[in-house]
Amino acid sequence: MKKLVVYILFLVSPVLSAQEKFDISGHPRLLLTAGEEDGISRMIAADPAMAKVHDGIVAECDRMLALPPLERVMEGKRLLHTSREALRRIFWLSYSYRMTGKEAYAERAIDEMMAVCAFKDWNPSHFLDVGEMVMAVAIGYDWLYDVMLPEQRQTVSRSIMEKGFEPADDERYSGFYNLANNWNQVCCSGLMYGALATYEDHPEYSRELIDLYVRSVPFALACYAPDGGYPEGFNYWGYGTSFQVMMIAALESALGTDYGLSEAPGFLDTGSFIQFMTAPSGDCFNFSDSPSMAACNPMMFWFAGRNDDPSIIFLERRVIRSLPDDFMKDASRRFTEYRLLPSLLIFASRLDTSGIAAPEENFRVFEGKTPLFVYREGWESEKDAYLGIKGGSPMTSHAHMDAGSFIYEYDGVRWSMDLGMQDYHSLESRGVDLWNQEQHGQRWDVFRLGNEAHSTLTLNGDRHRVKSFVPLTGIWQKKSRKGACLEMTEAFGDMVTDAERSVFLDRRNRLHVEDRLTADDGEVEVMWVMTTPARARIAADGSILLEKDGKRMKLRMTVSSDDASYTAVNAHVWSNDPPHDYDAPNPGTCRVGFTFTVPANCSATASATLRPF
Repeated sequence: MKKLVVYILFLVSPVLSAQEKFDISGHPRLLLTAGEEDGISRMIAADPAMAKVHDGIVAECDRMLALPPLERVMEGKRLLHTSREALRRIFWLSYSYRMTGKEAYAERAIDEMMAVCAFKDWNPSHFLDVGEMVMAVAIGYDWLYDVMLPEQRQTVSRSIMEKGFEPADDERYSGFYNLANNWNQVCCSGLMYGALATYEDHPEYSRELIDLYVRSVPFALACYAPDGGYPEGFNYWGYGTSFQVMMIAALESALGTDYGLSEAPGFLDTGSFIQFMTAPSGDCFNFSDSPSMAACNPMMFWFAGRNDDPSIIFLERRVIRSLPDDFMKDASRRFTEYRLLPSLLIFASRLDTSGIAAPEENFRVFEGKTPLFVYREGWESEKDAYLGIKGGSPMTSHAHMDAGSFIYEYDGVRWSMDLGMQDYHSLESRGVDLWNQEQHGQRWDVFRLGNEAHSTLTLNGDRHRVKSFVPLTGIWQKKSRKGACLEMTEAFGDMVTDAERSVFLDRRNRLHVEDRLTADDGEVEVMWVMTTPARARIAADGSILLEKDGKRMKLRMTVSSDDASYTAVNAHVWSNDPPHDYDAPNPGTCRVGFTFTVPANCSATASATLRPF
């Protein structure tokens, strides 16, 4: 092992011994052992909704039979799109073979494995590509072991060693071992599949690798503490947590234990995070790098089983029951990490999914690296009110400058929104230094990532401070007041000596935002923004009128100050037209809000309300 790997092995507290003898025999051993197909067959025979998912996978595999095998095509610095398609094809084809016995599926999966094993490498410079590719061929190797020729098994096993394990032992590529984000989870999970699948080919080395991955992944598992919140948001929860569950499930199926990984603080609570990130409209609370649509998460079925709590899949179950016949046309939008879709059927087959009750809670607070408050009025109606409030730091992985921002839905309309992520390749291909998170890094020039595009405050036209942290300092969970208070001072540096934001709903679920600011030695120009998909116009009385889907709301602000010479509040409707040629368009959206000035060494309180009219 290289120095970095040895560093991890000796500094992380022991979990298991690399010399431990594992009782591993026979294939398949990953996720779905021999004979467990019967459980899936019984489920799909009794449940038309699950049968539709199964039939969709098999039908898609029929279409795959006519496709040419994958080629090594890079997209910028990534091979990831090819690795993900390899995982989808090999996993789905192997599943369809095991469920139907149709040899054409197995033969085609093996062809895909031979094709990717012929690649010169799996692009270790972007190691996510390797992690997903190793998982792909490991599943095929394990599930199709008995139908592969000896030389085919040797090819796959050798490729996992040479294109997976060996580059992971190279200091140039092995930085993921120390990361506390999805990279650690995805890379270690993929490599774990390779070590478990090919265990008998090199048992001592495989034991050492399994030990390494079990010791490394707690770096990432720490991010769920203390209550299941995931700092990177809805989208990357789907990525990191899906692979984390895949690792745990494979350890349990192959070795009978996950070595305590699932007991990491907050991990088993994280299913509630995704529930509360899903709003009544069907969109998600899409802070950080996340699209807006709340896709179904297959891994929620694993959490429901592990916690013996079917309510965890209340929303997932509703999505599956409402799938149209042609759902495979946009399956990548309907399911998180949809290349892992067979896992939904595997985990669901171990549950009783009849008569699932809605969750009982309406509030959830997450106190981790990205503090969040969420209120959801109910679980049955698209017209239920919803409020999500975000604190945290731009330094968090995949974060935006969005501390103090909020998502608000009322009467079936999302009035305050987040524009969401922009495709990375669209920026990197134009030379944008997207991953430079320094205060003056180009990342923050991207319109969707900076604070001026979010429903928060901007002072003196400046960026939020990168090395800041905005905590929740107060929580209200009563019918008359539902929301949170945030201490915003750090986000603004030395422009203010105090900045506090309160965002809450009243008894009738109308929105209130109160900002208390104390300027330092210079006056402060305040830009108060709410990003919205509504049509907006400024009324004669200085309020802003919003209209969306036949519903109308009025946004009004008053400002009081301890300076008698205080000037008026100005209402604005700002365009979201891209300011740079590399920025994505934002059709059907705008920003509404107000500007005002806080005199030097003075305090001001801005009170905004949004209510129907």
